[in-house]
Amino acid sequence: MSGCDASDAERLDRVFLSRVLEPGDELGGRWLRELGAREVVRRLSGSGRRLPEASDKRWAGLRARAQCVEPERDLARARDAGARFLVPGDTEWPGQLDDLGDGRPLGLWVRGKANVRMWALRSVAVVGARACTEYGAHMAGALGSGLAERGWVVVSGGAYGVDGAAHRGVLGVGGATVAVLACGVDRPYPRGHVQLISRIAEQGLVVGELPPGDHPTPSRFILRNRVIAALTRGTVVVEAAHRSGALVTARAAQRLGRFTMGVPGPATSALSAGVHELLRGESVLVSDAAEVVELVGDMGELAPDRRGPVLPRDLLEPDARRVLDALPGRRSAAADEIARGAGTALDDAVGRLYELRSLGYVERHGDGWKLTRQAMISVSPDRRRS
Repeated sequence: MSGCDASDAERLDRVFLSRVLEPGDELGGRWLRELGAREVVRRLSGSGRRLPEASDKRWAGLRARAQCVEPERDLARARDAGARFLVPGDTEWPGQLDDLGDGRPLGLWVRGKANVRMWALRSVAVVGARACTEYGAHMAGALGSGLAERGWVVVSGGAYGVDGAAHRGVLGVGGATVAVLACGVDRPYPRGHVQLISRIAEQGLVVGELPPGDHPTPSRFILRNRVIAALTRGTVVVEAAHRSGALVTARAAQRLGRFTMGVPGPATSALSAGVHELLRGESVLVSDAAEVVELVGDMGELAPDRRGPVLPRDLLEPDARRVLDALPGRRSAAADEIARGAGTALDDAVGRLYELRSLGYVERHGDGWKLTRQAMISVSPDRRRS
């Protein structure tokens, strides 16, 4: 540790508390803020009076947990797994987590060599349904690879479905990705993603609030999502039903003042219903990585203009296009009729007609002018009937 990092005693106390307090415990966070980690540990260990606002039942439960804690063993177990424990005050601590107030993590267990604080500064969360469709997996993978190629870190939860697809998209292009787990970083979950999470630890970062060996629970998954939201500059949701945990991440991001984005799906898809609900609110519709970066990135990181294919007629000067548009679709017309339709002088219309003839758009028919087959192909069906 450098001279700017938290003390060894503070780190040990927070390891102790990570065994006793659940993630996101705001009352516990208030105890730390008002009393300090040393005093909270002292009281939980039986050397002081009850902590403020702790009910009899809760106090008994916390004290029972505290009797079984061995923080030195947890740190040794983490080292054996190639993990470290970061706490507020460390130079590597990502300051964005402080936006969670009393609900911020006591500390972060981290596997991987990269600097968490630096990576979090330029990161985007990509989350969504576990049971996603092929479309959802494709979009998540494309977003992951596209963001990585633009120098952005992709953060997700390491789960099946959208999370896994986003991580794989990043790994496939050699990019940077972070998996935020709802269990100990030494025992990856889900089991089917052990290899994937190991790859993330080698190429990126695996982080979590829970000490080594701890298991996930439904509430821990939900609370984990606030960390994903806080770490990143914005959250993209790819496929989510109305009760999806991905929506919890998006709403946490909104409360924290982060950007929230959604990738639309079919209007009839229940898996996209939650995304569409977000998009009806304050979230922004995105369809690729460039649009995400335009929203969360620095000034000047703009997505390209979205246009259909450029047709030859699009390259004509406006006056020539007006004359071309004035020609009937199925018959020839005299030059004066065309001039009236284009709203221009007869001489100008005749000049433009000869120009259009040289480009293959019109041809002479006696004293009149008519669209060529080439021009007919490029006009609308309504125009062809006129």
